[in-house]
Amino acid sequence: MRLLPLVAVVLLAGSGALAQEIGGMGPKLGQEEATPPAGKASMGELLSKGYQIKAAVPNGGKFVVFLQKDQSAYACEMKSLTASQCGTLN
Repeated sequence: MRLLPLVAVVLLAGSGALAQEIGGMGPKLGQEEATPPAGKASMGELLSKGYQIKAAVPNGGKFVVFLQKDQSAYACEMKSLTASQCGTLN
């Protein structure tokens, strides 16, 4: 049951990173939503696109978070509460 508080922290961190990256709660009217490059994205971008956190594991002083949506999956390395780097798994 230790995973539940960790997931809550990750979700809060992801939403804060998203707000900082895009400067608000979403794209402005008339703007198209930016899509990440094919294999890379931030956790905030993935969460805003409907990806769900499936697992999180500690890795030294960092966490590796696994996200999935339908048949697509990403692994994200959380460097800090506002910085993450994600790569596709499939």
